[in-house]
Amino acid sequence: MAEARISVDHFSVDQFSCSVCLDLLKDPVTTRCGHSFCMVCINDCWDQEDEKGVYSCPQCRDTFTLRPVLCRNNMLVDVVEKLKKTEVQGASPAHCYTGPRDVSAVIDVECDYCTGRKYKAIKSCLICLTSFCETHLKPHLELPGLKNHTLIEASSRLLEKICSQHDEVLRIYCRTDQMCICSLCMLDNHKGHDAVLLSAERTEKQSELKDEKMKSQQRIQEKQKKVQELKQAVDKIKSRAQTAVEDSEGIFSEMISSMEKKRSEVIELIRAQEKAELNRAEQLLKQLELEITDLKRRVTELEQLLHTHDRMHFFQGFRSLCVSSDHEDSPSITVHQHLLFDRMRNSLSDLKKRFKDFCEEEFNKIPPHAAAVQKISVSEPKSKEDFLKYFCYMTLDPNTAHNHLQLSKKNRVVTWSLEKSSSDHPDIFDSCYQVLCKERVCGRCYWEVEWSGVGVVYISVSYKEIRRKGEGKECVFGQNSQSWSLYCSPLSLSFYHNDMETELKVPSSSRIGVYVDHSAGSLSFYSVSDKMRLIHSVQTTFTQPLYAGFRVAVRTTVRLCDPK
Repeated sequence: MAEARISVDHFSVDQFSCSVCLDLLKDPVTTRCGHSFCMVCINDCWDQEDEKGVYSCPQCRDTFTLRPVLCRNNMLVDVVEKLKKTEVQGASPAHCYTGPRDVSAVIDVECDYCTGRKYKAIKSCLICLTSFCETHLKPHLELPGLKNHTLIEASSRLLEKICSQHDEVLRIYCRTDQMCICSLCMLDNHKGHDAVLLSAERTEKQSELKDEKMKSQQRIQEKQKKVQELKQAVDKIKSRAQTAVEDSEGIFSEMISSMEKKRSEVIELIRAQEKAELNRAEQLLKQLELEITDLKRRVTELEQLLHTHDRMHFFQGFRSLCVSSDHEDSPSITVHQHLLFDRMRNSLSDLKKRFKDFCEEEFNKIPPHAAAVQKISVSEPKSKEDFLKYFCYMTLDPNTAHNHLQLSKKNRVVTWSLEKSSSDHPDIFDSCYQVLCKERVCGRCYWEVEWSGVGVVYISVSYKEIRRKGEGKECVFGQNSQSWSLYCSPLSLSFYHNDMETELKVPSSSRIGVYVDHSAGSLSFYSVSDKMRLIHSVQTTFTQPLYAGFRVAVRTTVRLCDPK
């Protein structure tokens, strides 16, 4: 029998992700309702439901009166392991096909009338809702009935230019509701509103954009000038610091050389005095040894004389020995073995103390001069009141929210929902349970977030250009170079950037403050209560404006807080 094989390329990463932690399944288990979770995640959820005595599936909310026994799903383990080894592919590249002259041409829009080989479309008709190549466009340019049709540059998004309610071309801009409408909408939902032709509004907006562009260019020039000045200041600081280091090295080398010389002189003096005292002691020692030898000989002679029987010899020897015994005793000998060296040691100890006091006194004079160097970095706020000076009011962008994310309370609250919306906006995250805020973050900015639920949440900042389509790491907050993310669970906190995890050894918190100093490249997360407690801080360089964002797990809610 032929072996059946199914390639993992037919599946997406999202199909094998745990809806609680939002990561690939680890030790996957499957509940009786058919949903799969990480062994640790589902047990954590059910541990919190032990008191209720009723257990539910975090995804479909199916309930169990008895806590089910979970077994490892070996088939899913193999699939997930293979999926990890397979490089995650991004969105499919743009459709490529051959043009009439360039066989390697890659174009964006095909001609809808071409059969077989598709040629590049050069115009699209808003009446026919069709795109035409140069050949098939001719009827619109020649036939009287088609000449009145509205032609635009070739576009693959024609339906967005047609009113979904009246099937009319969107030619009018409603300033009241800030949206494009058709002429029939003016008689219906937008009656009495401030409205102008799209062309007129575009001209006005273009003028505003030009002004904004000019202001931005001026700010760029100002910042480039500051960058140049800062670079010059940095070079000057480096040069002066290097000169100071070299001068200090020279001064300390001379001081050390001088001290080494004095040390050698002191050691030489001690050795010379030691040698003199030892020579004196040796001479005295030799003199004493000679005197001892003479005395021993005299004792022997006296002993012999004492026992002689010859009277004449006795008296003659007595007279001779008594006369020789009249010599003076040797002078007393005292070796001052401690006095000289103790005096030397005491002098050096006193010198060391005075030198230490002198150095400390002189070194204390250095910091005031060093403080005169202009500080480049700006310190972060300290108190809650300081942070609130930079508070930014954020709102969630519904155009970016995944279909399982439900926004409420004026787009200030996001909750994972079992019901799936039908939004298909081009900016939507189609695979990751993520949403971005509308407001961009430049300069100094601070906002607070409160989260709740049994799952996890990623509190993030990201560049607007982060990929929205597909399941690759380029779409996930914290897993690429375009985003920074704080992972929050009821038990732990971690920081992610560019697919690198930093475990944070601090208690978890349900209220998080985020502070960004864009120009200084500073990003900080705080636990907010009566006091501000720093969780983690990052120093980097931001090359684009930032946007606040959230990644929300099943049965989890995130709320943007108002200033207090």
